[in-house]
Amino acid sequence: MRNKLLMWLSILLAVVLLAACQAPSPTAPATQARPEQTEAATEAPTSPATQAASGEEQVLKVWHYESEDGAMGKAWAAAIQKFEDTHPGVTVQLEQRGFEEIRQTAPMILNSDEVPDVMEYNKGNATAGFLAQQGLLTDITSEAQARGWDKILSPGLQATCRYENGIMGSGPWYGVTNYGEYVMVYYNKDMFVQGGVEVPTTLDEFEAAMDKFVQAGVTPLSVGASEYPAQQIWYELVLSKADRDFINAYELYQGDVDFYGPEFAFGTERMAEWVQKGYISADATSMPAEDMGVAFENGEYPIMISGSWWYGRLMTEITKFEWGTFLFPGNKFHPGSGGNIWIVPANAKNKDLAYDFIDITMQPDIQTILGNAGGIPVNADMLQITDPKIQELIQNFNTIGQEDGLAFYPDWPAPGYYDTLVSAVQELIAGTKTRDQMLTDIQAPYQEYRASLGK
Repeated sequence: MRNKLLMWLSILLAVVLLAACQAPSPTAPATQARPEQTEAATEAPTSPATQAASGEEQVLKVWHYESEDGAMGKAWAAAIQKFEDTHPGVTVQLEQRGFEEIRQTAPMILNSDEVPDVMEYNKGNATAGFLAQQGLLTDITSEAQARGWDKILSPGLQATCRYENGIMGSGPWYGVTNYGEYVMVYYNKDMFVQGGVEVPTTLDEFEAAMDKFVQAGVTPLSVGASEYPAQQIWYELVLSKADRDFINAYELYQGDVDFYGPEFAFGTERMAEWVQKGYISADATSMPAEDMGVAFENGEYPIMISGSWWYGRLMTEITKFEWGTFLFPGNKFHPGSGGNIWIVPANAKNKDLAYDFIDITMQPDIQTILGNAGGIPVNADMLQITDPKIQELIQNFNTIGQEDGLAFYPDWPAPGYYDTLVSAVQELIAGTKTRDQMLTDIQAPYQEYRASLGK
């Protein structure tokens, strides 16, 4: 009898406890989901507002390789702050990775579960195009159209955002550029005055100016040949003999490419002559891009040929001399394009937040910060950009664009081609390869990849 009484008391206690657990909380009134919400609630990701209310924090992972003092670095920092201000309960986890690190490891990273939600990546067939073709990037065409990015960016700037079977210029959007860039000549005005050197307007005048420095015992060019800068100088020389048909054939596979023709042959031979004449030091083969820029900032060289991505840093970091820029003398075409692109990995966990962040970087207030810091904006309030140096920077870019003078970059056509060109130009500078040997070296991987595409 006693055992039966204990059993019934246990059952009664269990019922009371179950009822207590199912009762609404006195501090949080129960709500009933609408019929159309019930299924979605089990599948849709939790919104930032819901997470904030529940005390859970969401993280947006952003990777980029811009320096904190550079124009893009300053603009993206402001964009991160604005994103967090407008997305309660969401924290941005920023990782600043090196350009080389991201370039070399991106396929492996994007194949893993540890991908960022949005990442800065290099544009072109060999990089973004290759990843898109491998299914590692998200097709963001609908976002580009819905958010008006396709209206902000001109067709020329859209070229690096869109890829069809891995080839840039058309097809779906796999990235978004939000600034412009181009290669130019930076020069030390004080050293030019001291050496009696005028700003050149032709290639012959440019070489005559560098001869003056050599005669005075000064190596004219700061060159980082262990990374991208040296191949861009080589490409400037190639472009001095190029037309649009050559560029489209080489970059977009819209025609045959003769690696022993006048464009490549001239650029390669002339660069070897620049080394022989003392314009470029043989030590350049071991100099990375960062050391090249710092050497120019320190006044060790009168000239540096590199991209607009240096502009903001030089404005901040050069304090001991006057400096300026000019376009590569005599060229209509210049290495340049829309800037590096934001990509959303196919495995990203917070794609909607990634789109929101990209959209903020495109807004006029952020774009104006980018412009005033020395970048080339695509959607700024130009009335708020008054610095003469920056106005010159933007005007030169606009001049190139108006003349259809953006020629992309030499390493874009094939995966791994960046390393091919770095090595080839290094050997040219070191004198361990002749002109024809270099041309043979760079022709083979280009043609092999192009043939794999049926081009």
